[in-house]
Amino acid sequence: MILANAFCLFFFLGEEFYEASPYEPVTSRLSDIFRLASIFSGTGADPVVSAKSNHCLDAAKACNLNDNCKKLRSSYISICNREISPTERCNRRKCHKALRQFFDRVPSEYTYRMLFCSCQDQACAERRRQTILPSCSYEDKEKPNCLDLRSLCRTDHLCRSRLADFHANCRASYRTLTSCPADNYQACLGSYAGMIGFDMTPNYVDSSPTGIVVSPWCSCRGSGNMEEECEKFLRDFTENPCLRNAIQAFGNGTDVNVSPKNPLLPATQAPRVEKTPSLPDDLSDSTSLGTSIITTCTSVQEQGLKANNSKELSMCFTELTTNIIPGSNKVIKPNSGPSRARPSAALTAFPFLLLKWAL
Repeated sequence: MILANAFCLFFFLGEEFYEASPYEPVTSRLSDIFRLASIFSGTGADPVVSAKSNHCLDAAKACNLNDNCKKLRSSYISICNREISPTERCNRRKCHKALRQFFDRVPSEYTYRMLFCSCQDQACAERRRQTILPSCSYEDKEKPNCLDLRSLCRTDHLCRSRLADFHANCRASYRTLTSCPADNYQACLGSYAGMIGFDMTPNYVDSSPTGIVVSPWCSCRGSGNMEEECEKFLRDFTENPCLRNAIQAFGNGTDVNVSPKNPLLPATQAPRVEKTPSLPDDLSDSTSLGTSIITTCTSVQEQGLKANNSKELSMCFTELTTNIIPGSNKVIKPNSGPSRARPSAALTAFPFLLLKWAL
């Protein structure tokens, strides 16, 4: 009985860390918005002019040119800046509601530009951090424990569903080129924006123009024996390569990871391994050449390793340009000359056996 209860408790705790998203999967892409972001961010323009631009300020100006965006932005700024009393800086509940209306009703071509704009200096990064009026919507007198904040969020069905959707679309995947599930930046950015205006509201932790770190307003102090789970939950925000890559990609108007530590191939580029000729079923597992080539290419694609004129890249090219003779361990390169594999003795004797049988 005790073992059964322990198993049920373990199963419950294991299931509740990541909950299934109740929303339909996002299958569309942000190609058009990424191209617009590229134009607005100055990608491909004069580097000197681009470096002097405040893209977050430009995004706010663009919002003011759209009636709906200007109206809803002015509304949440007014509500979130309205002081209630000397001890209560604002009405957080109303501020959250106004923020939800803004991000739900204004097209992402405006909201994403304000939320994920790229910055070259601290002034721009501070404007980006101030987008959601964090003194009211984000910060508090003390930081609660992250697991307590998660439990509070899950008491509200909408906050709970948005958090589950964030985990479903932004959970780091090391099997994709971009570290995002299905290489879909739009799904991750949309899920992140969808959490703004709830108890789990995330925001940039500082005004650094280069390092992108976001987090809910919480810490893991006082977690006791749940500290490991708390740290894991918090790292899904603070050390999430999928979320970081998606924000960087949109801010720079590109669909790739621009981090110099781990450059990635474009998400729209088809993996080269798809062109690999299929191996025959009777090919021996001891074919060391074919196995090592496939393993190396898979490693390059899945880990996003930089492959210049390296041995790994040349092996990948070998894989794409090599034919394997069915039923043998021989490999023939297309440029190896006109020579062909000799027919076996059984094939040579076959016509004589037919003639003998006919007689």
